[in-house]
Amino acid sequence: MARDINKEEFTEGTKLKLEIFQDCFREWFPVFIHNPFIKQVYVYDLFAGSGKDAVGNAGSPLILLKEARGDHKQHCVSLSDKKSPAVIFGFNEKEKQKYNELESNVRDSLKSCRSDCKLAECPFENNIHIRQGDFHDLLAEKRFLEVLSNKHFAKFILLDQYGFSQIEDDVFTKLVESPKTDFIFFIASSFVKRFKDMPAVTAYFDKDKIIYDETQPKECHRVIANYFRNLIPQNKEYYLHSFTIKKGTNYYGLIFGSNHTFGMEKFLRVCWKEDPLGGESNCNINNDYEEGSLFYDSSASNKRIEVKKLLVEQILAGVITDNISGMKLTMRLGCEPKIFVEVIEELLKEGKINVDKSFNRASAGIHKVKKYQIEVK
Repeated sequence: MARDINKEEFTEGTKLKLEIFQDCFREWFPVFIHNPFIKQVYVYDLFAGSGKDAVGNAGSPLILLKEARGDHKQHCVSLSDKKSPAVIFGFNEKEKQKYNELESNVRDSLKSCRSDCKLAECPFENNIHIRQGDFHDLLAEKRFLEVLSNKHFAKFILLDQYGFSQIEDDVFTKLVESPKTDFIFFIASSFVKRFKDMPAVTAYFDKDKIIYDETQPKECHRVIANYFRNLIPQNKEYYLHSFTIKKGTNYYGLIFGSNHTFGMEKFLRVCWKEDPLGGESNCNINNDYEEGSLFYDSSASNKRIEVKKLLVEQILAGVITDNISGMKLTMRLGCEPKIFVEVIEELLKEGKINVDKSFNRASAGIHKVKKYQIEVK
């Protein structure tokens, strides 16, 4: 049986994972509750746990509820408008004891919130559904599939599984194909690496597509992320990014997926806040100079240098011919789109390119940025 992390204080690695969950949802939630084309917002935490650790630190369900209210309950105020979309929470926990504790912790959280709330009605109180069930049974339910497939429903799906076995290829593909759906899942990458030839692993992964360099254990989560990346249909515009978390001698990781550039922009912003050198790990995954050392320079990290070099090559070879495609590639390479703008400015200064009169330096919200063409001299 998996160790129950809720029966002791969360480790630093778990706290970092929860912080990323929190920051990611904080970026995501306001976008959809203020979108006039969204009719309902669904927030799923399908391996919810009990809601707290042994010393009272909030787990993912309580974090999601807190962020949905806003720091000053500003989201509650917005959602009290009848024109706002309904927000529905779905929490699932399979183990009976943790399910009971989850119900109690959510109930206590709502009671505490209502004690100092001035709104006549709570926008969430009647829209929180807690169930005790198997993850795969839930995925097969007609109602859940209808929600996933509805393009007028926004979905945020958190899959904080123990181990790795729940996110199989078909589950991942189902999430990728669902419109208006962003997901983030946790996976024990070190376990997959260590036991990749065992039936417990090969039942879920094609081991021939998991190729490790045994001298680089910290690369294991990147390999797993690339495994899932290769499952995305070639003709589909989709964005995937991973974040490696080192806990002791083991490596775990988060994988985030979105079919919209704005979703990936926001997740990359969270990751680069946590890791200003590469936006992908709590350890020195790219062998940069450590902070405090003589040659440390976060603006010239190995990841930034590598991505900028590739962008320059693609631009000068005529592969990238406009800013939008350039920024999308930058995000696929795991960097914020502003790095592409830095490259364009450097090439303009060096006199190697021309840009048309639509030129702009915008790099945020690229789905709304005006497109301009790039010409190599």
